[in-house]
Amino acid sequence: MKKLRFKKIDAFASRNSSGNPAAVIYLNKLEELSDDEKLQIAKELKGFVSEVGFVCPGTETDYKLCYFSSEREVAFCGHATIAIVNDIVANNESLHSKTTLSIATRTAHLQVENRYQDEKSVYVSAPPPSFSTKEICAAEIAVALNSRLDDLDASRPIRIINGGLETLIVPMAGLAPILSITPELQTLKKFCLQIGVDIVLLYSSEVAFQESQYRTRVFAPIFGYLEDPATGSGNSAFGYYLLAHGMWQGEKIKIEQNGSRHAPNFVQLFSRRTDTSDIRVWFGGSAIVKIDGQYHLE
Repeated sequence: MKKLRFKKIDAFASRNSSGNPAAVIYLNKLEELSDDEKLQIAKELKGFVSEVGFVCPGTETDYKLCYFSSEREVAFCGHATIAIVNDIVANNESLHSKTTLSIATRTAHLQVENRYQDEKSVYVSAPPPSFSTKEICAAEIAVALNSRLDDLDASRPIRIINGGLETLIVPMAGLAPILSITPELQTLKKFCLQIGVDIVLLYSSEVAFQESQYRTRVFAPIFGYLEDPATGSGNSAFGYYLLAHGMWQGEKIKIEQNGSRHAPNFVQLFSRRTDTSDIRVWFGGSAIVKIDGQYHLE
C-alpha cells in the first residue's frame, strides 16, 4: 500500500459559493506514480472531485504538475492549479513575499503571480492561445445543448479557441437563457468528440451582479462529468476570445460562473505581456482547504 499526502481544496470558493473542488496529491517526483495509478486515484474519486492534480518540486521550474479526470489525463486544469499553488504559498512562509513562481505542466511552462499577502490569491498565466478556423453550426450546438436556437446570440461569433483546453465558445442571448441550459451528458459528450473539443463554454454579457462583466457556464462531458462550476482553462480561452474580438482591453475583470443566479463562483482575469513578450490571459482566485490527510493507494 502506498500512503500519499492528500488534500481536497476548493478553488475559486467564496463566502457565498462552494467553488470548484480539486484533489491534490503531493509527490517528491511525478514518476513516483505511474499514469495508470494516477488514473486509478481519479477514478476512485469520481463524484467527489472533477480532477486530481499531482504536484512535485520542479527542476527547470519551481513546481511540476499533471492532472487526471476519471476518464483520462487532462492537458491543463486551471482550478486545480489555483488550488495547488494557493496551498503551497499559504504553507510556506518564505514564499509569502515572493512575487512570482514558475510551474511546468506536461505541455507548457507557466508563470504565477503571487498576491497572497494582499489578496490571499494567486494568478496563473494561461498557455498561449491557438485559434481554430473550424465553423460549427449554431443549430447543431442548440440540439447538443438541449436548448432552443433562439437561446444563442446570433450577433456574436461562435469560436473554438485553445487556452489550455480546446474550448467551444458559444454566445448566449441573456442571463435567463444561459441559466436554463440543461444538456444531457452523453449527447453533449458525443457532440464534443465529433467536433474535437474538450469543453464547451457558454457566455452572456447579462450578469447577476453589478461588479461582474460576464456570466459563463462550462461543460466538460468528455472528462466524465457534466458541468465544471469554476474554470481557469475555459475562462482563459474566453479571455483570448474577448481580446481577439475587441470586447476587452485586458484590464482586470470578474467573471461569474455556474448555473446559480444568486450564488455564482467568481474567476478574475487580466491580460498582459509575459517575460517572453507575448500577450497572455491570466486567471486567478483564492482557495480553501477542506480535507488534509493521507490517500491510501492499494
